[in-house]
Amino acid sequence: MRTYGPVNLNVLWFLIALNVSLFIITLLRPETISFLGLTPSLLLARPWTIISNMFIHGSLSHILFNMISLFFLGGFLLRAVGEKGFLGVFFLGGLAGNILFVLLAPPMSTGVGASGGIFALAGALAIMVPKTPVLIFPFPVPMPLWVAVLIFLFISFLIPLIAWQAHLGGLLLGVVAGLLFKNRRRMYYF
Repeated sequence: MRTYGPVNLNVLWFLIALNVSLFIITLLRPETISFLGLTPSLLLARPWTIISNMFIHGSLSHILFNMISLFFLGGFLLRAVGEKGFLGVFFLGGLAGNILFVLLAPPMSTGVGASGGIFALAGALAIMVPKTPVLIFPFPVPMPLWVAVLIFLFISFLIPLIAWQAHLGGLLLGVVAGLLFKNRRRMYYF
């Protein structure tokens, strides 16, 4: 069985730095959001946005929450499946979320954020290590990871400004990835 010991977190730090750098650019040049954000009706004219929107965020709280989630969930999955597995889940999850966004969101809405990829990381981990205890604010007691993931997905459906389509698409991709990783019977060290 293949196991992963110490892991190089440079890829994770690179993704975080890229997101933060582009967030700063959008603060200085707000038009960057419309150029790099994913608008379903403009996808054929701006095909790069199916990927570029994963690195653009709409507010300080948006990028803060996503980067904290990327750091913890990403670091966890990176140690479990290695760099290629982590990057595959993150990018394919973001792409799956974006495809669902294009299919189900209003045509003129613009989606931004890494949430599809992050929900993919969470979905994979929820399958691989479902009973891992996690704390989420404001709940005072630990809960199993799979419960926390479902709570965040449920919240996605309640808040109008959140692209629940991207969250759901990423989560579904992550669940499939988690099943594939789990079926390979790798040993996980956390």
